[in-house]
Amino acid sequence: MIAKHISINGIVQGVGFRPFVYGLAKRLQIRGQVANTSSGVIIRAEGREPDIDLFCKELSANPPPLSRITDILIISEQVQGFTDFSIVLSQSHSDRTTLISPDVSVCEDCLREMNNPEDRRYRYPFINCTNCGPRYTIISDIPYDRRYTSMKNFRMCKECQAEYDNPEDRRFHAQPNACPDCGPHVELYDNKTPPPAPPRNGEGSFSVAPPALSGKGDGGLGPDTIHQTALLLKQGCIVAIKGLGGFHLAADAHNDAAVNRLRERKRREEKPFALMSCDMETIRNYAHVLPEEEALLKSHQRPIVLLRKKEPNFLSAAIAPKNNYFGVMLPYTPLHYILLSHFALCTLHFALVMTSANLTDEPIVIDNDEAFDRLSDIADFFLIHNRDIYLRSDDSIIRMADEKPRFIRRSRGYVPTPIFLSNAKCKMQNAKLKTVPSVLACGAELKNTVTLTKGDKAFISQHIGDMENPLSYDFFKMTIRHLKQILDITPEIIAHDLHPGYFSTAYASEQENIQKIGVQHHHAHIVSCMAEHKISGPVIGLAFDGTGFGTDGNLWGGEILIADEKSFERAAHLNYVPMPGGAAAIKEPWRMAISYLHNAFGDEIMGLDLPIVREKDAKTLNVIIQMIKKHVNSPLTSGMGRLFDGVAGIMGIRNRVCFEGQAAMELEMASILTQAHYDYDRIRQKNVYQILTAPIVRGIVRDMMKRKSAAEIGGKFHASLICLFSDLCAIIGRENGLKRVVFSGGSFQNIILLKGLRQSLESSGFEVFSHCLVPTNDGGISLGQAVIAAGFGLFSKRQ
Repeated sequence: MIAKHISINGIVQGVGFRPFVYGLAKRLQIRGQVANTSSGVIIRAEGREPDIDLFCKELSANPPPLSRITDILIISEQVQGFTDFSIVLSQSHSDRTTLISPDVSVCEDCLREMNNPEDRRYRYPFINCTNCGPRYTIISDIPYDRRYTSMKNFRMCKECQAEYDNPEDRRFHAQPNACPDCGPHVELYDNKTPPPAPPRNGEGSFSVAPPALSGKGDGGLGPDTIHQTALLLKQGCIVAIKGLGGFHLAADAHNDAAVNRLRERKRREEKPFALMSCDMETIRNYAHVLPEEEALLKSHQRPIVLLRKKEPNFLSAAIAPKNNYFGVMLPYTPLHYILLSHFALCTLHFALVMTSANLTDEPIVIDNDEAFDRLSDIADFFLIHNRDIYLRSDDSIIRMADEKPRFIRRSRGYVPTPIFLSNAKCKMQNAKLKTVPSVLACGAELKNTVTLTKGDKAFISQHIGDMENPLSYDFFKMTIRHLKQILDITPEIIAHDLHPGYFSTAYASEQENIQKIGVQHHHAHIVSCMAEHKISGPVIGLAFDGTGFGTDGNLWGGEILIADEKSFERAAHLNYVPMPGGAAAIKEPWRMAISYLHNAFGDEIMGLDLPIVREKDAKTLNVIIQMIKKHVNSPLTSGMGRLFDGVAGIMGIRNRVCFEGQAAMELEMASILTQAHYDYDRIRQKNVYQILTAPIVRGIVRDMMKRKSAAEIGGKFHASLICLFSDLCAIIGRENGLKRVVFSGGSFQNIILLKGLRQSLESSGFEVFSHCLVPTNDGGISLGQAVIAAGFGLFSKRQ
């Protein structure tokens, strides 16, 4: 007889780990106990040596599918004489290092029960078990026990408690466990009749009064209320639906009037809406689906996946205008499945618009009262429930690009799974890791996320959004407080962007008694990709985006850097051009078109036979040209995004954008890559190459004069960028002895650019790294900031 004390860290709470350990111990006749702690799971095991050895091997080799073991420490101890194996009450622990599971889509077992008329949870919209359901969005603290979740007010009935207490039941210690008798329920209200303020009965439910629009007297428990919701959607109504990480605004995707009404009320002119369909068969009615895309759609994370449209597709043209893709997701909550089944039965339609419930650029709504306050001018009806959402979390968005899944937004289903900054075999007790300071990185101004680090783990928050909105800034601060609490991290360093006008920079400056480190935007981009791939520099970094504050005070974005985790040198960049009107030039690409034309042609621009020149009156053009010449409200930019905007404007593709990156996106979609490219040139000043865009612009204008197609002109433009940056990487690589190239920045969401540059560089012998685990856009900036700041902090500690 031997005894072992086993400590396990990782995602091991809320994923059925203790029942797995219990079942394994029973099967191998092991005695002892297992408990959750705030640092993971602790097992005390006693038995025959061969049985203990097999027990320890199985723990590592075959854990539950939703778990992830990062560290396992096995120590021999004295035999205590346990007579059985048990699961004991969770223990507190001073070193709180457990990893919390992301929210998980409803599992097949629960769906079978939900669709079984004989089951007591038939059509219950909150069915869940140990293998599925809410996690991150309902937790307030660790360990992951019911008392620290928004289920704490729902006292389980006798049947649910028996399941919860039975180690052999699928709902053993399933913290959100509930049924129609004791759990949350739904209610339906119109936008003129909000629910009474907030009537709670002590058990976490609404008052016993029937819902304002209960369908057939189901008391809000689900099926009839949801059926009535489906009928309202059939009639063209817009319904705000409370989900897992926040509210959605739902509309019939086949109904043009409803979708256009939603656009008007939401103030969302052309940015695509997301779709939800009940299964793959229905999705294939309107979109092409690759096997890799189907696997993403069916994964337990259930992200929105960008799929190429089929034509005709019988959906409203207003869903994704001038876009070749639909953003599509499968249902991920029981409520979604019930709603879609009712909707299909009463309409024979196969898709709902399911877009985040907010006004443009505001955070998603999560609270019932907040929903009625902020959404009553948008939604006609509200399908709400009384399980609180503690932390808002938008749907994640992924696109297959260059044969790999790429995040556009990393949020629900993936957060708070950490990015591991070193080899997973490193143990937290390693003294070197304990010297690494914890960092709070505040991220960028657009597509903001924050990152907190602890040892070798970086926890990137869910998508926060654009910080210019006061509600987003409040969400930013609340997210920091919540993550610090549930991760038990007290940062020693705060990292921020160099831009003095960013809200995130202001937040950092206001914090007291903490070291502050400013990090250049594009350096953070490159290091975020290096961290994802666990590589060290120096590397050649291609940082392509619209805007980032440079060390010279100008706006960078078309950069080649020589970078490592501590520092960088600027090796090359697109030549500077003015942005006439400043931020107005981002929203009105015709301004950038005039700037690039003036850079290429000077005052001859007025004689060019181009749509952009013909359509603007001479007075307006002269004002813009004078702003450029006299540097009036015209900051200098080297941004790749601004170059794409300018070319889109010159080609007449887009003169005004309704959302960030729209002009560049439509230019990409109009383009077919060619072997031919435009002339390009470069000069070298102070050991830095400047890429001259004027030859490319003159080539584009010549082809437009010859009435060449947009597909050809756009293709040659992309080919020019691929050729010139490949050439420069070859030169810079030879000069510095470097063979690794790292891609980062929002412009690498462009598949033509990403794939073309990757293939060109690899054919020249370079090893190329690009993002898969975090977004290449500004949603990944906070990770790079954190890694750079941690390196500075570690260096400071050693001094």
